[in-house]
Amino acid sequence: MKILFIKSWTHHKNYNFIIKCKKIDFTIVNSLSDAYNYNFQDFDVVYSPCNAIDVSKFPQTKFIFGPHFSVFPDDRLSLIKSTNSVYNNLSDWVIKSWVPFEYCNNLKLIKLPFGVDTKKFINNKPLEVKTKVFVYFKRRNSNELNFLLNFLQSKNVEIKLFDYVSRYSEEEYLNYLQNSKYGIWLGAHESQGFALQEALSCDVPLLVWNVLSMNQECGYSYSNIPATTVPYWDERCGEVFYQYHELEKTYNLFISKLEMYKPREFILENLSVEICENKLIHFVKNM
Repeated sequence: MKILFIKSWTHHKNYNFIIKCKKIDFTIVNSLSDAYNYNFQDFDVVYSPCNAIDVSKFPQTKFIFGPHFSVFPDDRLSLIKSTNSVYNNLSDWVIKSWVPFEYCNNLKLIKLPFGVDTKKFINNKPLEVKTKVFVYFKRRNSNELNFLLNFLQSKNVEIKLFDYVSRYSEEEYLNYLQNSKYGIWLGAHESQGFALQEALSCDVPLLVWNVLSMNQECGYSYSNIPATTVPYWDERCGEVFYQYHELEKTYNLFISKLEMYKPREFILENLSVEICENKLIHFVKNM
């Protein structure tokens, strides 16, 4: 399969998936102007995460757009509406948030996640020798963080805090993951959530203080739109709760089941580079 991929300002984790695919023959260009130097009909699909293309000019070409156009749909979508094009929203809850917008009428919205680098984010130690615990904090109410930290202190649990806004190095994060027996996640909504999925790929069970709405992200003024921190998840990954009063009960359950979780197994079955590449191939063949 041959795909013309227009990189532009694609998220580096998404691009990392593209360059690690082995079955697909990608031709990668940096911009839309570079893409127009190619004959689109030479490819099985043109994949443009960031830039709209007037698809009416290329009726014989298949197109995948997104997920980087915008948080919410805008008038650029009018250019890409066609039976031969789709827009990738990454996950179900994002699709549901876009559907009510008139811009999305007659546009097929899909979910195609990008693969997690399971070769890099790997578990290299048995659970019994891991001693670290971390809290991951991303744009949530500081009162929630203080409540969580005070709770952990009352349990005599020492943690390292990874703050998305304050930044951290990937090397430090990976090293800590590979020495962590579990993590606690206090994050906002995610269309995919690479950092969380990388923790799962390292076989680190997570206790997630989930969101119910986009308006729980601090620093933004979103409406009360249903959302989640964990668009890809099952019972092998850990436990989820939503309210302050649920923390202690859920934490105790989580700790009691710590040896039962198999988060890496979930990632390998659903979100590895190989799995996501196969999903992309299958989708293009059936467009």
